[in-house]
Amino acid sequence: MDAVFVAEQLLNGVGYGLMLFLIAAGLTLVFGIMDTMNLAHGSLFMVGAYLAARIHVSSGSMWVAVGAAVVVTMGVAWVLEKGVMRFLYRRDHLAQVLATFGIILIADDAVKAIWGVAPMMAPMPSGLSQPIMLLPGLYYPAYRLLLIGAGVLVALALYFLVNHTRIGMLVRAGASNRMMAEFMGVRVGRVFSFVFILGAGLAALAGALMGPISAVQIGMGEKILIPALVIIVIGGIGSVRGAFVAAMLVGMLDTIGRAFLPPLLRAVLPPAVAADMGPALAGIMVYLLMAIVLAVRPEGLFPARA
Repeated sequence: MDAVFVAEQLLNGVGYGLMLFLIAAGLTLVFGIMDTMNLAHGSLFMVGAYLAARIHVSSGSMWVAVGAAVVVTMGVAWVLEKGVMRFLYRRDHLAQVLATFGIILIADDAVKAIWGVAPMMAPMPSGLSQPIMLLPGLYYPAYRLLLIGAGVLVALALYFLVNHTRIGMLVRAGASNRMMAEFMGVRVGRVFSFVFILGAGLAALAGALMGPISAVQIGMGEKILIPALVIIVIGGIGSVRGAFVAAMLVGMLDTIGRAFLPPLLRAVLPPAVAADMGPALAGIMVYLLMAIVLAVRPEGLFPARA
């Protein structure tokens, strides 16, 4: 286990954490600001991944594929918000969970009908398929560096939008006291629609960027939804800063655990057992972190002011 391997795994953890942030940020905005439990958020991630993979194959351009996938998914989210979510904002969480779980089933069947049941692999952009030398002896895939850069830029832009713009002020006002905001002339319904569509765009961006390095398949949204929920609980519901910090912690802990635990376990266990137990223990460590945070800070690491 040399220094190059350790550095590569740390970079993998950063990249994975940033992709988790793109998903968790939209979810924490919808759940924390709108008080709406949207289990279908993962389905928007899946739709973005499928659209980007198919458009990339047809057009040959990753940038066109990513942009089109984000725009189309935001359009789907607009229809979903107008047709379903708007009627759930004032309902209890049980009704929201049941309704959005039904959307998950519909989305999975729709994807199955359109693209089939076989997994799809998005092509890797030719210009980003080669590794880049970061340090002597340390080569890292160019595409993964792109993921890290995109995640950082989106995190900075989202923080600026929520905390330093008029739109962000209206969002916080509607979340703090919806009735008072409406009395002051804020069209809270439009603000909530904007937040929901923005969250869908972030989820679609994560799905589109993850396509070339992971299989695009039915049910991928449900798999990514659980870590996203863990992140918003650890970071603090409604807090973008908390979602970022928690996503980095979860991404690093999961990646490091999967990379380093199997070699350590092979010293005392058979190789086959160590290979299976390492990833399982890495997953347990993530939930153990959530339990510790909830025991010490029940509102999360960085609870939203509202």
